[in-house]
Formats: sequence, structure tokens, C-alpha cells
Amino acid sequence: MGGRRTRPPTQVVTRQRPWGLIAAAVAVVVFATAAIGYAVVQVNKADADRVTAVEQIAGARVYDYANGQGHVATPVTYQESPPVGGEHDAEWADCTGTVYSVDIRNENAVHSLEHGGVWITYDPDRVSEEDVATLSELVDGRAGLMLSPRPGLGAPISLQSWNTQLTLDSATDPRLGQAADFLTFNPENTPEPGATCENPTFITSPLVVGDAGRAGG
Repeated sequence: MGGRRTRPPTQVVTRQRPWGLIAAAVAVVVFATAAIGYAVVQVNKADADRVTAVEQIAGARVYDYANGQGHVATPVTYQESPPVGGEHDAEWADCTGTVYSVDIRNENAVHSLEHGGVWITYDPDRVSEEDVATLSELVDGRAGLMLSPRPGLGAPISLQSWNTQLTLDSATDPRLGQAADFLTFNPENTPEPGATCENPTFITSPLVVGDAGRAGG
């Protein structure tokens, strides 16, 4: 026994689990699941708010102006104020997300409606500066929309497309965005789908209520 060597004790090495990496992976999965769930909720909410027919916009009034209304150089007496259809000037008001600071001429605005534009008007005496800013943010740079003041409007805000009108008390009313989304360039409500809304001349030199039409317009 005295001459035998003693075998050193066997060392057992336990493999360490990468708990940090596992925790990080779990966190990523949880975050991704939450993000996907949030996105699904937002999409479902947007779908719920989206309208697919004028009848779904509470308070919208529908008229019956036939397509193919003529161009006239003289002032037109419209039944609705602001108008939603009928004869109009040969020149259309620019409706490329244009925010006007003047009360633009009816006859030119109606031509824009014929092209599929949506015209939002407001009474400057009945809305706040914050409301005007909200309306401007909705319209500015958005193809097919235009905004202008209309003193004595009869309502704080009024939205017009061809054959449709919606009056509102607040710029934050969700129906405003719903109507703008549904009616702008809607081929079912547009006499001339595909017609342009661009008119740089009208941006730089807009015609206002009481003006005569431009010769050759």
C-alpha cells in the first residue's frame, strides 16, 4: 500500500447555461408579440373607422347633380351654400392639398369637385385658431383636398364633394377624416375620374367670391 500512488479525485465540470442569452431571447419574443398585437389592434381600429358608403357618414346630405354640367363664364346662383354641383367655370381651383387664406370663388371650386376634389370650408368667426390649424394639417399637401375660409358659412365647418355635403361643429370630429378619405377621388362620386387637380395659376392668383372668371380660363 505504501508504494501505490493515489489517483487524484475526478473533477466534475458542470456546463453553465447561457441564462443571459435565454433571457434576452425571451424578451425579444415578448416584445415582438406585443408589437404584432398592437399593430393588429390598430389595423382593426382603422378598418372599423373606415366607411364604404356615404350613408355610413352620419349627417351627410346627398344631392343629385347630373354629370356633364356645362362651363359658363358668368356667375352661377347655386341652391346650396357652399355649392356641391352644377354649372361651373372652365377653370378649376387647385386642389392638390391647397390651403387658401381667401374665400375662393364658387364657380371654380365646383369645377374642382367635378374632378373628384373635396372642398373644406370654415367660418373664421366660429372656429378657433387651433381648429384652423387642425384643418390645415388635414388638408396641406394631400392630393384632392382644398381648404378655404367662408365667412357667414352657417356652420363652423362644411365639407363638400360632388353631390355630397357634411356640416360639422368641430375640427376634431372623426367624421371629417372619414368623409375626406372616402370622398376624395372616389370614382363612384366623381363625374370626371382621373382629371387633374393641379392649377398653379389659381394658387398664385386665386379668384375669390365676387370676381369675374378669367378670360380664356
